[in-house]
Amino acid sequence: MPGELLCGDCRERMPWIGQRWACPVCGAPFGWLTCTECKRDWELATTVCCLPFSGVAARMITCYKDEGERRMAPVIAAAMLTSLDEASSWPRVDGRSRFDVATLDGVCFVPATAEAYTRRGFDHMELVASHFSAATGIPLVDVLARRSARDQRELGRAERALNLAGSVDVVDDVRGLNLLLLDDVITTGATVREAARALLARGAGEVSACALARVW
Repeated sequence: MPGELLCGDCRERMPWIGQRWACPVCGAPFGWLTCTECKRDWELATTVCCLPFSGVAARMITCYKDEGERRMAPVIAAAMLTSLDEASSWPRVDGRSRFDVATLDGVCFVPATAEAYTRRGFDHMELVASHFSAATGIPLVDVLARRSARDQRELGRAERALNLAGSVDVVDDVRGLNLLLLDDVITTGATVREAARALLARGAGEVSACALARVW
């Protein structure tokens, strides 16, 4: 239908990641028993991803970030809530639920760099996090800032981690807070891991993450 963000066929064919079989640490599909993506050594308490980064999910992100279709923000937030709701039925590594609103003190987001903000005219994950906070009642805490770094898309796993080392700053008090960190895409995990390291170094209780898409 004219004006629809996602047509009926796209909604019907959304290739949701089954949280029962996803890695409880990095969110990779089918990594529940043995994960080749993270080896269970991430700083995050758990990670939930909604869709593989291809097809519909890739088009959603491109349309939102690069073409400025801001109406996608509540759609992405709703997709995250859908997968988190499913993930709440399954345990993370320590046996606790992968998502429990009652245990979270705030939702934060991986911020855009100054260059990306200038280019797009908005911070795409801040807008998603705002809709997510309104839907869940979890307070939005804007506590992260990013320094400039090379574009990650052409870098390998080790290069990504090195490129982002020390690039995330915590700009407010997060001591003792349990936080849910939102991002659009997780590839190697370098970005969310660097953000989690920064938060934990400043005294956050624990950090979990949710992303719309997962590369694997």
